[in-house]
Amino acid sequence: MAVQQTLYTVEEFEDILARPENRDRLLELVDGEIVEKVPAQKHGVIAGNVFGFLWNHCRMTEQGRVEQEVRHRLPGDEHNDRLPDVSYYADASKPLVERGPVPYFPDLAVEVKSPDDSWPGMRAKARYYLDNGCRMVWLLYPEKQLIFVLTADDEDVLTADDSLSGGEVVAGFSVLVREIFPA
Repeated sequence: MAVQQTLYTVEEFEDILARPENRDRLLELVDGEIVEKVPAQKHGVIAGNVFGFLWNHCRMTEQGRVEQEVRHRLPGDEHNDRLPDVSYYADASKPLVERGPVPYFPDLAVEVKSPDDSWPGMRAKARYYLDNGCRMVWLLYPEKQLIFVLTADDEDVLTADDSLSGGEVVAGFSVLVREIFPA
């Protein structure tokens, strides 16, 4: 006998998020399925490093805005409420959302692979971001110190000896890949 999986809508997801026992949990709605993000210390350090380099770039160039673990949901998408590890917006003049998810996706979404994440799952997440407004996605693989840089029409794989560039999305941004990953 097959077990039927429950698919949730964003309205049901909001009710679940509002429960006191879920207040401090990082939950996402991915194609109707509730997924909990449980980042470990290494994941947090790497995401923090990316955030820090991008934040410093924004401060120095007075362009863009960077955020960590902010929810995004497109109006009309009843089965997705996503939570990139790091988000970058080229236009910092848009008003900040004070409650609920941002109703558009960032120009750059960054995901750091956790031990429980799968390669197909990471690729699907990147495809979703690119299909819904992101201009660039960085997928970081800590075990191999690799970064996959994806755009709508291109993909590049960077190793520890390469420089990560923001391209046209984060103009003027560059950092050595090895500086992102802890020794």
